[in-house]
Amino acid sequence: MRQGCLLSWRIIAMKKFILSSLITSLILGCASRSPLPNQEQYSYYTGGQSAGDATSLYWYTEKTASPNSAADYVTAGDYGWYHSDYRWSQGKLREMIREGEQIKGDGLVDYRVHIRFNKEGEAIYQQFRLDGKILPIKPDELTRYVDDAQRVASVAKAQDKKGFKLIQGYWDGAHFETCKGKSYDHLEFNQTLPSFVVNRLSDVENYVAFVGTRKKNRVVVEELLLLSGEEQACIERPSLLEEKDQI
Repeated sequence: MRQGCLLSWRIIAMKKFILSSLITSLILGCASRSPLPNQEQYSYYTGGQSAGDATSLYWYTEKTASPNSAADYVTAGDYGWYHSDYRWSQGKLREMIREGEQIKGDGLVDYRVHIRFNKEGEAIYQQFRLDGKILPIKPDELTRYVDDAQRVASVAKAQDKKGFKLIQGYWDGAHFETCKGKSYDHLEFNQTLPSFVVNRLSDVENYVAFVGTRKKNRVVVEELLLLSGEEQACIERPSLLEEKDQI
C-alpha cells in the first residue's frame, strides 16, 4: 500500500515538474521571438492652404522628430498644376522630384524637375525637362524648391498643432463620406462662403478637400480648398521618388 502511494506521489511530482518546465520554456520562447522595440518613431502631418490662384494639399512625415519626407499637390487653375515628392536625410533636404503641367503659349505643357542635394545643400544633380526639352535650372529656382519643401513641413505642423488636418471626401447635401470610408451627418463651415458655393453644396454631390477637424458625428471645415464634381477622384499623397533613388 505504501509503495502504491509512493509511486502515485512520484508520478504527481513528475507531472508538476514537466508542467513547470513546459511553462518556463514557453515563456522563454515567446520572449526570444518577440520583436525588438521600434526605435524609429514616425509622426505624420497633413494640411493645405490657398494663396491667390494656387491651392495646395500637403503631406509631411518626421522620423524621431526630424524631417523625413514630404509631398504636395498644387493646382493653379488655367496656369497648370504639379505634385512633388521630397526626401530629407540627417535634417537636410537631399532629393526632390516634381511633375506637372505649366502654361506655355496657348496651352499647357508637361514638365519634370529632379534634383539631388549633398549634405552641404549643394545641388549635385539637376534635371529640368519642359515640353520634352532639357533646360538649366536657375539659382533662384533652386532656392524656391527648397522653400517649397520647408513650407509643406511648417504649414502642416502648424495646422496640426491647432488640431487641423487635410480631409477629403464627398458631400451629397445630407451626408459626408471621407475618402477612407468614414461617414458623418453634418458638414459645418467656420468660414463665409460665396452664395454659389453654398447653393452647390446644398443639393449636388461634390468632392471636397479642406483643412478642418472631425468630431463625433460631424466635420468642421476651417478652410475649403477644393470643390469639384463627384467624378473627381480622391487625391493621394504623391510618391515620385523610387526606393532606389532615395539617399
